[in-house]
Amino acid sequence: MCAASISIRPLQAQDRPVWAEMWQAYLAFYETSVPQAVYDSTFARLLGDDPQDFSGLIAEVDGAPAGLVHFLFHRHAWKIENVCYLQDLFARPEFRGTGVGRALIQAVYDVADANGTPAVYWLTQDFNTTARRLYDRIGVKTPFIRYNRP
Repeated sequence: MCAASISIRPLQAQDRPVWAEMWQAYLAFYETSVPQAVYDSTFARLLGDDPQDFSGLIAEVDGAPAGLVHFLFHRHAWKIENVCYLQDLFARPEFRGTGVGRALIQAVYDVADANGTPAVYWLTQDFNTTARRLYDRIGVKTPFIRYNRP
């Protein structure tokens, strides 16, 4: 498949079944799951108009759902303008290596630029070597290490 056949569009209400299937696969990759109430809440937020809520985009290749991305704008203590956190990025296995991930990240960059938000960041796990090959080409790895409350 060629990258020219990839289209990116905002998530829509009728995408719920395919979105849920892709997000479940994404969560499974990271060895986690969430209750149905979280699926419901997350999807509602993705479609909401609250500026504090996440936004979602769907990638399609020749009309077939190929991937998704969720992102959020938020304040940052070290900057005047907001920053953009790219939280979830997923390409279906059959579309990996076709440019879907790159196109979704570029779409987030484009939305951030249009919003006056030059900083976009994301996290991944160290074992995600396939995705990290892409990230190393289009992003800058930072020295930060993440900690969570126990």
